[in-house]
Amino acid sequence: MPLELTKDFVERLKTAILQHDEETIRAELDELYPADISTLIQELEGPQVHYVLNLLDEELVAEILSELEGPTRTVILKEFTSAELARYVNVLNSDDAVDLLKEQSVRVREEVIALLEDREQARFILDLLPYEPDTAGGLMQKELVKINVRQTVTECVEEIRRQAEEVEKVYAAYVVNDDGVLLGIVSLKRIIIARRGSKIEQIYEPNVIFAHTYDPAEDVAALMQKYNLDALPVVNVQNRLLGIITIDDVVDVITDQAQEDIQAITGISAPVEEDDTVWKITKTRLPWLGIGMIGSLMAARFLGIFEHDLLQLVPALALFIPIIGSTGGNVGIQSSSFMVQILGDKSGMETDFWQRMLKIFSVALLKGLIICTFVFLVTYLLLAHPLKLAGVVALSLFSVVLISSFTGTVTPMILSRFGINPAVASGPFITTANDFLGYSVYFGIAYYLYHL
Repeated sequence: MPLELTKDFVERLKTAILQHDEETIRAELDELYPADISTLIQELEGPQVHYVLNLLDEELVAEILSELEGPTRTVILKEFTSAELARYVNVLNSDDAVDLLKEQSVRVREEVIALLEDREQARFILDLLPYEPDTAGGLMQKELVKINVRQTVTECVEEIRRQAEEVEKVYAAYVVNDDGVLLGIVSLKRIIIARRGSKIEQIYEPNVIFAHTYDPAEDVAALMQKYNLDALPVVNVQNRLLGIITIDDVVDVITDQAQEDIQAITGISAPVEEDDTVWKITKTRLPWLGIGMIGSLMAARFLGIFEHDLLQLVPALALFIPIIGSTGGNVGIQSSSFMVQILGDKSGMETDFWQRMLKIFSVALLKGLIICTFVFLVTYLLLAHPLKLAGVVALSLFSVVLISSFTGTVTPMILSRFGINPAVASGPFITTANDFLGYSVYFGIAYYLYHL
């Protein structure tokens, strides 16, 4: 059942651990999912985690370890010997085993691999270790069902039965030739309904979507999202089938990418975790705050230019400075966030790009007209300000909406072209830039109209 983590539950478990009450510990954890247990053990100390996990089944512990985040898992596994780690690595999927081992020192990694009872698992791990974690090779697992194109359906069923013992989930069977080159895919349904004497070459689907080992993880995630795939085969430069990437690994990539974008949007310059030190968290937030502060000081210096001219002539101009700045910032963030979504959809950028740009401009034009009309009527009719002042504010807002939409659209494109995360443009950068531009437009229009 799903875990409802309460203080009483944690204290009850800690008491059972202190008293070495194995029966109570097993009873408390017996009905929980591995993901819930992984959440629970983060509330325990290292020795307590070690004691609890040693009471559980090896396969269950392996699932629990695969659910933990890397930094948390590294701390927990310091309590385990290489022999204990080898027991769990032995039953992990090869991709999860490699992730776990890459977090360990080289000495521990080599000791664990040497102690593995399953030598095929050891070979899988050695095959996967060289790949970078943010590539298709780093995401793939070696466990899959592979059949030869020359086999019959009957032979194929027997081969699937043999191989499926080592595979946690069977999504499909991948068809290869004698050299291991990927030719296609055959679903389990087609194998089941095929006549017994049929050949695999007669029923397999040759148009298979695949990734190369060197493809970036983000491209793999986009490919699986686009074609709604549960698993994606991975090949080398000779198109030989090496492994598959499953949907659970892609979900992790998408989640990590979304978190990076959110942090970039909010002006955090590097990835941070909740349990990082106060200084590390502060250090990641200061750079963009500093840039925003410098931009605001520049804007204040710019406003000072008009202190003895326009602001003395028309003091009411100062009343509308906040609405100019906030409108420009909000419109810029809306436009840049929308553009970041478009840039993330690579297929979308290739099709109807200029049509999208025209739509963005049309939306900005309509927003500008609605906002400036509303503000003009409120300023002139309800607040009873002079017609000229109402006209200055309305025209300025219209111009600010157009300019902010333009900067919010173009800035992510420029950053993306130079290999910088375009989400950076959706935070303090756009807000500060549009504040400065908005004030320039506002006082520029006011200066022109009041000196006619």
